[in-house]
Amino acid sequence: MRLLPASLFGRTATILGLAFLVFQIAALAVVALTILKPMALRSADDLAGLMVLSVQTWVELPPETRPYFERELAVHHHLLIKRVDAPLEERADSFLNSHYIEQSLTRRTGQDILLKAGENGWVWAEMRMGGHLIRIGFERDRYGVQSPLAAVGLVSLGALLTWLTAMVMVRRISRTLVRLGAAAGEVGQGQMPQPLPESGATELASLTRAFNLMANEVQALLANRTTLLAGISHDLRTPIARMRLALAMLPQDADARLIGQIEHDLEEMNRLIGSFLELSRGLQAESVQKLDLRALLDELAEDARRSGGKVEWSASHTCIATAGPNSLRRVLSNLIENALRYGDNKPVTLECVCTAREALIRIMDRGPGIPPDQIEAVFRPFYRLETSRNKATGGSGLGLAIAQQLAQANHWQVLLLPRTGGGLSAEVHIPTVSSIAVP
Repeated sequence: MRLLPASLFGRTATILGLAFLVFQIAALAVVALTILKPMALRSADDLAGLMVLSVQTWVELPPETRPYFERELAVHHHLLIKRVDAPLEERADSFLNSHYIEQSLTRRTGQDILLKAGENGWVWAEMRMGGHLIRIGFERDRYGVQSPLAAVGLVSLGALLTWLTAMVMVRRISRTLVRLGAAAGEVGQGQMPQPLPESGATELASLTRAFNLMANEVQALLANRTTLLAGISHDLRTPIARMRLALAMLPQDADARLIGQIEHDLEEMNRLIGSFLELSRGLQAESVQKLDLRALLDELAEDARRSGGKVEWSASHTCIATAGPNSLRRVLSNLIENALRYGDNKPVTLECVCTAREALIRIMDRGPGIPPDQIEAVFRPFYRLETSRNKATGGSGLGLAIAQQLAQANHWQVLLLPRTGGGLSAEVHIPTVSSIAVP
């Protein structure tokens, strides 16, 4: 289960958001413990002291002066006091410092005093003093400490502004990295991306400048490789042609077995040269067109059968894909040839599965397969598994490299996977297809 988003921006936003949330909770806890709680305790104690003192004064005053005291208390301190015969039953609802007021009243009077609910938002405390049950009350909105909404809002606003500022900065950095990643993918496919703007922070500008320079150097290296391979391949075919001509002009009594071996070697050299030329053109994407993959696989399967290969293939759907015909043909033929060469002379099975998003072509054999730690290595030019280094089965080591480079240049994907029951399954994923059922 993934706890963080996959993107840099998403992860940074989540981590910073959690960090600011923890900061806000800690800040509010500090404010509550160091400011709000002491203020609530002090306010509750002052109010409780005033209430107890007012009750004591009321009890000690002569009865004829008590109404004047009650009026002064109401006007200046917004407290109401009166003598009652029976206590109230309903307890007042808790508010921010109600518990502190009850504690302070209990401590000052030695009586168990609870705040009682009155009408119109009044809160009453009842205590016995001087043989009387005295009820004294206050307006809850006037003496109740208000919730720290201002403090919460201030801290939240500061955290939100800081988080948004960080998100803007991270977004700019992530966009630069996304552009670099996309451009790097184009370079990996043999394409030359547009130069990226070398602007922004010094570090990002330096990184972009280095990438632009690297992209130019990679393109130069690829161009030099193409020129070198094409030049060597072209120049080698001239002496091969002269050698063929010389063989044809040998006298009839020459050793036929030796001539056959030389002709076989010349044919092998010519095939290798053709592979070199294909490798040199491997990164050049081809213009695309709509292809019927079933017809293409029918043709490739028939070609393999004519060459002595055992190929099992049947299709029930017409699968239309948008792809470069020559590139796709070469990729599939290389994979089929590879499966036939290393398939232990067992039938090779072809499959084509079409969905709304892609076409999947499988070439499956029953050979020894490829060790997992060498799957990536077999796509390197001239790399061959140790078991294939013999004249009977060993190839040039260029087939898979050419297939991979052509696939990358055309935005396809080639995968080599172990086949259930033994063998290897080569998969070609081609995006954007349409499928039509055949009755």
